[in-house]
Amino acid sequence: MSSNPHDHDHGQPAHGHPGHAEEPDDHHVHGHGEHAGHSVAMFRSKFWWSLILSVPVVFFSPMVAHLLGYHLPEFPGSTWIAPVLGTVIFIYGGSPFLKGGAREIRERQPGMMLLIAMAITVAFVASWVTTLGIGSFDLDFWWELALLVTIMLLGHWMEMRALGAASSALDALAELLPDDAELVDADGGVATVPVSELAEGDVVLVRSGARVPADGTVVSGSAEFDEAMITGESQPVLRGEGDHVVAGTVATDNPVRVRVEAVGEDTALAGIRRMVADAQASSSRAQALADRAAALLFWFALTAALITAAVWAALGSPDDAVTRTVTVLVIACPHALGLAIPLVIAISTERAAKSGVLIKDRMALERMRTIDVVLFDKTGTLTEGEHAVTDVAAAGVSEGRLLALAAAAESASEHPVARAIAAAAAGNSESAGLGLTGSGFTSASGRGIKAEVDGSEILVGGPNMLRELRLTPPEGLAESTGEWMRRGAGVLHVVQDGSVIGAIAVEDHVRPESRAAVQALQERGIRVAMITGDADQVARAVGADLGIDEVFSEVLPEDKDSKVTELQERGLTVAMVGDGVNDAPALARAEVGIAIGAGTDVAMESAGVVLASDDPRSVLSMIELSRASYRKMVQNLVWASGYNLVAVPLAAGVLAPVGFVLSPAVGAILMSLSTIIVALNAQLLRRLDLAPERLAPGRAGRSTSRPLSNSVRGAAAP
Repeated sequence: MSSNPHDHDHGQPAHGHPGHAEEPDDHHVHGHGEHAGHSVAMFRSKFWWSLILSVPVVFFSPMVAHLLGYHLPEFPGSTWIAPVLGTVIFIYGGSPFLKGGAREIRERQPGMMLLIAMAITVAFVASWVTTLGIGSFDLDFWWELALLVTIMLLGHWMEMRALGAASSALDALAELLPDDAELVDADGGVATVPVSELAEGDVVLVRSGARVPADGTVVSGSAEFDEAMITGESQPVLRGEGDHVVAGTVATDNPVRVRVEAVGEDTALAGIRRMVADAQASSSRAQALADRAAALLFWFALTAALITAAVWAALGSPDDAVTRTVTVLVIACPHALGLAIPLVIAISTERAAKSGVLIKDRMALERMRTIDVVLFDKTGTLTEGEHAVTDVAAAGVSEGRLLALAAAAESASEHPVARAIAAAAAGNSESAGLGLTGSGFTSASGRGIKAEVDGSEILVGGPNMLRELRLTPPEGLAESTGEWMRRGAGVLHVVQDGSVIGAIAVEDHVRPESRAAVQALQERGIRVAMITGDADQVARAVGADLGIDEVFSEVLPEDKDSKVTELQERGLTVAMVGDGVNDAPALARAEVGIAIGAGTDVAMESAGVVLASDDPRSVLSMIELSRASYRKMVQNLVWASGYNLVAVPLAAGVLAPVGFVLSPAVGAILMSLSTIIVALNAQLLRRLDLAPERLAPGRAGRSTSRPLSNSVRGAAAP
């Protein structure tokens, strides 16, 4: 990157990030585990139809009628309502679980789907045996089958909707490229062609406000390029003849001609896409907590059923062997286990959203409690990403007049630095009172801007301008500007009628909340690291000011991913917080990727968590929510599984010698009570206060630190 990006041609930058990919609520979710190939809409539809069909099944169940003490209405065919509708529910509503169970058998990885499939299949067969009068068994489980399928569908629907089907980060990256390019032929003519037809050596015209279609070198013209989508840095960067430009960046002010050097899979953008894909694949092997519990419970239930059948058969009671084995298998899949995790996820997601935190990946929520280090990208994350005047030094005029002259000269520009000077002048009472205006504006890329103000010729620009004009600032002024540049500030000189009358320091401020966020994380035993492309001395100044534990400086965009890997190789669990396209591979590689919501679409697509605000203290909200929701998950799983550990032996008849056997009806009632307890426990999460200002109280005012960008308007890196 150029160290001197900014003495500018003032143009209107292109303001546009790639549009958000549509949330695929009704499309297939490319998840893992039991959800693979299933859609949110499918679970929603099956749940509502199963719920409607379950009402008559439950009402016409003799077991339910006996429990509740009402008489079943009798009319021709009334006895077939529960069997017929129960069969429809089993085939239609139970199909995702039956298919999922079959897949888990093929993969030899029993889990929740096989546990559910086993329970509903046993209930279905046993109920038909009873309905058809085969043997003397009383195993009418139609109502239990209907409710089990319906509640499990509800749990899976809630879980998938809460997770959200994250749209592909790779698609968002692809959207950074234009569809067409303007190809310049040998005669200088321009023709529009698809980007896919470009070849190495072609020359393309990139107009002001247009995206570069392929990696290449500028061969004619110069322009300031908005590279925020690639670098995450806020200020445009000057690119002239011989400079390299990257596909997807935007020429903000002037047209340029670019010789194509890389197309398709050879471009930098394609390389980032590959890194994102690799990182996502490497982080998707985690298994959900409920699946692990379900796998253990499956083997427990199967073992208990086999022992039950063998023992009662050996005792010479084949009818009891069948009845109690079936009861064990049916109640071994409690409703509570199917809702334990989805309920917590749904409520956690809702609570997070109200606190400005969007959870896109349930594993990110679970992993956040285990984080050892939070790695913050600097620009736009710990800093505001906007320029501000932080120091003014005048020679021969007052500071107020100096600001007024500079602001008047810059008044025709929409450049971020010009806006910063105008804001500083408006906030200075003397400057605002002078009411100066400029005229005859001219500018030159790489130098500065010139205008007539109050009868004088005013120039505003960086060190390049002074060198070209062969001007030397007064000694006192030089000392001030030297100090500013050492700390990383951008320096602009103001020249009046050929004499240097002052200088202005322009920097990107540390967010007022950053210090509180860093301190609060460290108080919770979590290390804080920072990564940036800035010069080492600038980065270390920021780190020292904020009290950051470790600083990675001068990191190229494509190397951020490797820094995450470096931390992981030390045995640390990493949460990465960033906002640029260049952060996307690192966000995907980290155990938890957290994107600042004001950042790029690609960063948000690659992250498991998106912060709607730019307050870094929101990371604390995520940690607190992760720890609280994990406690609820464990409590619910302990309760749901604990119920089984008690109910299954009782249903098997271990207390039969003392006259107590858990009947199928009582087991079903206890199962429902277990579900209610799990649901009420999950609701307690709603009382959690996730306000960032409570978790990390900090000053509301602007930070007085000045540790920022070394690449502001012609200020060479110190």
